[in-house]
Formats: sequence, structure tokens, C-alpha cells
Amino acid sequence: MIEAAKVPGRGCRLPVIVKAPYAGASWKEIFVDGSQRIDDSLCDAGGVLFRGFTLENANALHDLVTAFGAPLLSYDFASTPRSHVGNQIYTSTEYPASQSIPLHNEQSYTRDWPMRIWFHCVTPAQSGGDTPIADSRAIYREIPAKVRDRFIDKQLMYVRNYGNGLDLPWQAVFNTDRKDDVETYCRAHQIAWDWKPDGSLRTRQTAQAVAEHPLTGDPLWFNQAHLFHVSSLQPSVRQALLDAVDESDIPRNVYHADGTSIDEGDLDAIRSVIARHTISFAWQRDDVLMLDNMLTAHGRTPFKGNRKVLVAMACPYSEHTRAQ
Repeated sequence: MIEAAKVPGRGCRLPVIVKAPYAGASWKEIFVDGSQRIDDSLCDAGGVLFRGFTLENANALHDLVTAFGAPLLSYDFASTPRSHVGNQIYTSTEYPASQSIPLHNEQSYTRDWPMRIWFHCVTPAQSGGDTPIADSRAIYREIPAKVRDRFIDKQLMYVRNYGNGLDLPWQAVFNTDRKDDVETYCRAHQIAWDWKPDGSLRTRQTAQAVAEHPLTGDPLWFNQAHLFHVSSLQPSVRQALLDAVDESDIPRNVYHADGTSIDEGDLDAIRSVIARHTISFAWQRDDVLMLDNMLTAHGRTPFKGNRKVLVAMACPYSEHTRAQ
């Protein structure tokens, strides 16, 4: 059974909900109506929630994703800590339970990203721990025109410093302990790099502020400036970090592509728009949320108790290849 969820007062139809036809139905029942109908719903709404189905074992998410016809992707050029549980299935971001994760489109800080991302709720939290979502099309339309035009014109440059106890080590981000491998990856993905005197790594990459969906043609707000910028930190944390290291050495920050600072008022306006379009629902055990990663942003709310959500990604897309 396929139906649209509606958020009171918003008339929003994200996500579409696919309910199990009977208690204990296998995830394979999803395909009774045909995967094309689900694909169409995903392209229209941006997200599909499968609810009430049974995922029989640890490999079920892998089998479900690949049943839609796309191999799973590895989590390369990571920005957050995750654990690989096997078969290209990962834990969701392993941040402390007390922290929120702002809404974002997966790997929109790069020029290469997965078109689809899946979340499987193995164990719901005792309280909280939602995966809020938002429509990237609606966010694009509501960003003030002068802010949007400034971001489109000036683009973005993400600066990352790895390791030193402040962020992920470069070995974990690039899945290698060989500097030659890192340089090969950076060269192929148009990422500038510097090896600092202490052996640590800094990278800089210019990326898009907005993107066009390759299937729908919709313009989308598609970046992580509001998340990477130092202003996303609590004021006390921000000050302590800047007291400890130079701004050029903080774990992550973002500028306009010409190296100029981003107006923090612009970022506040963007965060306000994202907040207005955020939709939340409480996880149920064995829920699977399938998102078009370009059409829909996602995040995480703080939680209490045990929580286990697994993540899979599929359908690679490359903006720099498309632009050639």
C-alpha cells in the first residue's frame, strides 16, 4: 500500500509511505506493485518510507538496495565517523547522542555524491533520534534571492585539516595509509592538497552551491556551507578552537571559491529556511527510508538510549564529469 504522508499545516507530501500489506511481510513484498512505481514516487516526493516490513537478517538492507538495480557504494572522502559493518553497509554518523546533526545532502561538500541513500532503523532510540528531512527544491526557492545569487556567483571552497585529535585522520577519510593514494584520489577529483611539516594533510575543493537534478531538471540548494562553516559551532567551542589553532588549521571551514569569507548573516538566513522546511517522524523498528539524495536533505536529532541506524548509498553521480 502506497500513500503520502502529510505534515499538518504544510501540505507536504514527503515522504511517501509504503506500508506492509500484512503483519510480518517480507521486504520482498515491496516489489509486488513493481519497483517502477516506487521509483516514480521517489522522483516526485524525494523520499519513500517502507514501514511494517520484516528485514530477516543482517544482509537484508544490502539485498533490498541491490534489488532496485544499483550496486552499493563505499563511503569515500568521509567527513564524519562511521563503522563499516560489511557489504558496503555503514553505521549512521557516530556523533555523541546529545548532539544534533544539521540537515544536509550527503557529500554535497564535494563534486561527487550518491544519488540515493538508505537508512534502516534496526533499533529505535528510547526517545529522540529522528532523521529529519527537508525538500531541497523548496529550500532553493525560499533562500532570499540576493543570498542565492551571491552563492551561485561566488561558489564555495571547502577547507579541511585532518587528524591532530581534532577530526578524522586522513587515513580514515581516504581509506589508505599511503600518501601516493591520497594524491591520486585528489588529482582525480579536483581537490588541492598540502602535506604540512608535521605530516598532517590539508585539502581545498571548490564545489557547487546549487545543482540541477539530472532527471527532474529541478534547481536545488545543494551544499554544506551552513554545516562546515565555523559559525555552526557553539560560540564557546568556536572560541576554544580558534584559541588553540589558527583559522587555517581548524578541522573544517568553508569560504567562497575566491577565498573570501562568507557573510554569517547569509548563513543564518539559510539555516532559518532549512528549519522552516524540516519534517520529522519517529522511527519504528525495521523502518527503511529511501531518499533521493539530491532532492532531499537529512539530519539527526539528539537521543536517549540505544539507537542503531544503518546506512547504504547507491547510484554515483559526478558533477565535474557532467560539466565537461
